[in-house]
Amino acid sequence: MARYRFDQIAINSTDKRKPEDKDQADYIGLEHLDSGSLKVTRWGSKVPLKGEKLVMKKGDVLFGKRNAYLRRAAISPHDGLFSAHGMVLRPKTEIVDPEFFPFFIGSDYFFDRAIKISVGSLSPTVNWRDLKKEEFDLPSIPEQKKLTKVLRAISITKYAYEDLVRQTDELVKSQFIEMFGNPEENDKGWEVCSLKDILLLLRNGINVKQDKDQQGIPITRIETISNREVDRSKMGYAGITDKEKYRDYFLRDNDILMSHINSIQHIGKTAIFHPQYCGETIIHGMNLLCLRADSSKVLPEYLFRYFQLDYFYKQVLSITKPAVNQASMTVTDLKNLSLIVPPIEKQEMYCKFCDQSDKSKFELQYVNRNVKEMITCSQKKIRLNR
Repeated sequence: MARYRFDQIAINSTDKRKPEDKDQADYIGLEHLDSGSLKVTRWGSKVPLKGEKLVMKKGDVLFGKRNAYLRRAAISPHDGLFSAHGMVLRPKTEIVDPEFFPFFIGSDYFFDRAIKISVGSLSPTVNWRDLKKEEFDLPSIPEQKKLTKVLRAISITKYAYEDLVRQTDELVKSQFIEMFGNPEENDKGWEVCSLKDILLLLRNGINVKQDKDQQGIPITRIETISNREVDRSKMGYAGITDKEKYRDYFLRDNDILMSHINSIQHIGKTAIFHPQYCGETIIHGMNLLCLRADSSKVLPEYLFRYFQLDYFYKQVLSITKPAVNQASMTVTDLKNLSLIVPPIEKQEMYCKFCDQSDKSKFELQYVNRNVKEMITCSQKKIRLNR
């Protein structure tokens, strides 16, 4: 293998322009990139774009330089504009095969190095001046082409399973409409309640000092909410000795976490907490809310599922105040949002259907994890014989 500086491998395209109204439909932000996936499955902005954005071309590799630990890189599906918090990368074809290049950028080999050179505490960022100096070992172009065939075949299987998972989620939403009708019109005449009337608790997290050595009590972070689950691998830790002082901020079973200060696309994102998977955990940070349902009025699982509806997201957008860096909604406005509350037995029926769908989704995700491991094993060949 030969060793190259990154600026010998890739071109960092810095062409920018101010967005026009027509750019909103095709815009790709970091929120549209999924960790560990080279495929972009969604795009577009619901709010006007502000500030200059990077110009991208179909086939470019979009790299999320901000919060690189989230490992976001993908192939641009069309021409358009990309977030200024990313990089638009193109291969130098005398060194790297164009079809191999995205797999290299998406590999742990590349991201481990990118994360290591990230700077900043709140949103660690990779700077080009540092990245361009990093050296990587690459196989010959004929060997790259062989690896690409394997990686492409495995990736096609991976994307197929991911599509099935998305379809399962859509089935759950469709079942809600089938059972309860359109919540916006409430055409079946269910009881309507404000959130404040069915919650025992709605509060912000508390700011605690994080332990650099990842020791102590797990604490939530904004990235803890991952695909509607509480991802323990993305939690921080705090060296707390006096637990009683923070007792009110320890999460309980079936508490719902909600993002209320974030990018506009992530406002209202939720995850449901189960201590058997996460252990005792403190809700940390002012950008996350803890919602605790009054189970005599609404099942936590029903409420959590309700929060996934497009209708609820429209409600969230109606009370969200956009900003250049972060949007926000107030606790008071959130408390006043209304929702339909069918009888408990109807909620239970819906939740049972959701549980069955989740079992199917779990099996799909299990297979997909194995496929991802195959990709990882294939990518490791990039750095063989170093």
